[in-house]
Amino acid sequence: MGRLDLSALACADSGMNAPSAFTTSPGPDDLIALAERAFAAIPAHLAVHLRGIGIVVEDAPDDEILEEMGVETPWELTGLYRGRPLTQRSVSDVVQEPDMIILYREPILLEWIETGEDLYHLVRNVLVHEIAHHFGFSDAEITALETQMDKNTD
Repeated sequence: MGRLDLSALACADSGMNAPSAFTTSPGPDDLIALAERAFAAIPAHLAVHLRGIGIVVEDAPDDEILEEMGVETPWELTGLYRGRPLTQRSVSDVVQEPDMIILYREPILLEWIETGEDLYHLVRNVLVHEIAHHFGFSDAEITALETQMDKNTD
């Protein structure tokens, strides 16, 4: 299992965005490196609110997660946000557990193979989607954020 603490990120390009960069199946550390790169591209006005959120890479969601999320097959779930969205917090709340984003490696890699999408963009989109849950964003706001990030990388 790979693990990343977003509060300790460096803004480095991993160089692992093309399928040709991999001679074997990308492992958890490869996905963490791509997630670091994706996090570095998140607009600063949002990134300051992400301190302390961790990222974990697991192979696939377990049966308990699938049941909890109402998902029939593990291949449908590429990521999961565990925590309390900012929109549901109060200054008087006592934090029980740190917020966590789980990236599911096998479903991400299956989507990568099936769609041919750039692996960096796929990991970035999963990460952005899960971070959006932290902010309580709507689908339209998620799409707008992804579009903004695409413009910033062009």
